[in-house]
Amino acid sequence: MELHHHFSHQHPLEFIEDHNLKSEKANCSGCGEVVSGPSFSCTECGFYLDKKCFEATSEVNHPFHEHPLVLQFNSQRLPCQICQITQPRGLVYCCSPCEFAIHIACVERPTRINHPCHRHHPLILQLNLKSLLCQICRETQALLPAYYCSACKFGLHVKCVSPKPSVKGEIHEHPFTLFWRQVPFICDACGTSGDCISYICSPCGLIVHENCISLQPIIKRFPRHGHSISHTFILGQYEIKSWKCKICHEEVNSKHGCYCCSDCNYVVHANCAIEDYRWYNIFDDEIGEAGELLNNSAFVVIKETKLGENPAIPTEIKHLSHPHNLIFSNDIKDDKYCDGCVLFISTSFYHCAQCDFFLHKSCAELPKKMFDWRHRHQRPLTLKLHADFLCPQCVFLFNTCFSNDCNMCEARHCVRCIQFSDTPTCQGHEHRLLRYEKYEGQCNGCGNYLQYAYACKECNFAVEYDCLTLPDKVKHNCDEHPLMLTYGEDNIYSEYHYCDMCEKGRNPSHWFYRCASCDYSVHKNCVINRYVYMKLRKTYTIKDHPHPLTFTRKVYDYPPECHKCEEHCKDLSAECLENGCNYIVHWKCIDPHRKDILWLLQQRGS
Repeated sequence: MELHHHFSHQHPLEFIEDHNLKSEKANCSGCGEVVSGPSFSCTECGFYLDKKCFEATSEVNHPFHEHPLVLQFNSQRLPCQICQITQPRGLVYCCSPCEFAIHIACVERPTRINHPCHRHHPLILQLNLKSLLCQICRETQALLPAYYCSACKFGLHVKCVSPKPSVKGEIHEHPFTLFWRQVPFICDACGTSGDCISYICSPCGLIVHENCISLQPIIKRFPRHGHSISHTFILGQYEIKSWKCKICHEEVNSKHGCYCCSDCNYVVHANCAIEDYRWYNIFDDEIGEAGELLNNSAFVVIKETKLGENPAIPTEIKHLSHPHNLIFSNDIKDDKYCDGCVLFISTSFYHCAQCDFFLHKSCAELPKKMFDWRHRHQRPLTLKLHADFLCPQCVFLFNTCFSNDCNMCEARHCVRCIQFSDTPTCQGHEHRLLRYEKYEGQCNGCGNYLQYAYACKECNFAVEYDCLTLPDKVKHNCDEHPLMLTYGEDNIYSEYHYCDMCEKGRNPSHWFYRCASCDYSVHKNCVINRYVYMKLRKTYTIKDHPHPLTFTRKVYDYPPECHKCEEHCKDLSAECLENGCNYIVHWKCIDPHRKDILWLLQQRGS
């Protein structure tokens, strides 16, 4: 047995002539690479050195540093000044006083090369180049070592100089072969241009960027869409109605690759899909998610009734949001508001015979777990009922409301915001709307100047989020009937264009609420404010008063004065109903969320 000594280990090392794939897999303790071929080992300690690291000289001089570099353990965890990688362990050539280190393999890297991508001049290895665009990976990174031609301003990252001659990716059935020629091309995988090296599949006639070979063939449950999307090189094989990318809204070229959901006519550019997908925190827990979503009903059926051939209707349920059973009803009378969404009830609902608790049938049927495409943590959110809740998305305050809560952070949003689509519809327009992060123009709903918008550019139609999420029907104490959202007025006579509530002028092209029975029209802002979803008759306690306060809205001309601001309580107020106690305050005067509302509106530019 031939034994050798090396300064990096306290025991003698045994020479192994050929450490091949059949041998136990081991990593070199010098460079961290997998050991293959001749090596030296201490089997007792699990210590290995490949032949190159064992024979490395103890000291070298390098043109990038003025002092000698000594071979030693990288105890300071210094990054290599050439490849910029920090080994978790191992040997480096180092100048400790200057904290300058180079890997053993990088010391041998030539400082001057001839490269087939740039045949005019040699490329010189340089450190700390500013904002270099690598002509192979097409990425711009500052202060990285690179091979550079100063005359042509042509550069290549060190890691990109020697690309693999052949690469097999999951995106295609055949391996791709390196094509060195520096010719312009359009990548068949992503549809964008390239003008340096490429990879080709000769049998299929495909040419792609190196990075595109590693694209995922299938993105499972793409958050923005909710379904899986698949990469395809031939989009024409599907019957796609709209060729617009659902993220950037630009045209998708059917001659090149993209991602699509053929069942939903959903198409996105490959680069748009990858960039959007990277924003999310994706949790690879399909079994856990499937279990959570398998039994996803928020209620248990106690009784049900079957009428003819129609599906059975649950007539009595136990819902997770309420301690008592809820009874199904079609008897729509009086003013009832849903405790789940706080909208006026005008369709079938469930109610509690013991409490003032109501749920729209549609709200009762909401799943107890669901995803939100706008939330970074892509885990199912949990349906909960909250008694005091400010939704940060729509900036409305609720004193009873369903929300969907993230179990990984404190984020929660109201159900109306959770159900908002990335391509929403609007009853005031016939086409689906697309979100534009930057948009110049006015909102068709209210006339505000827009910074971003949900728009149909073909029709020059655009609205802001607040207008797009307005309820179709509201009940307000200004009229005995429900008010319907109206999308503009045909009557051109100006004497009719005023608000019956504030008696100020009203733009007939802007949306407003109207009672057709009473011919009563009002500004949307006169009936919709940040407290419109506060359910009346709910109670609230404050430190400044010994009794519970009840939410109310006074409808007569001279309501009592607020105990805080001494103004008449015409808006949402909290009133004490104890005998002999006349305490009443504006809700805005005691609202603990007031500062948060103003801050959120300021952030949105509202």
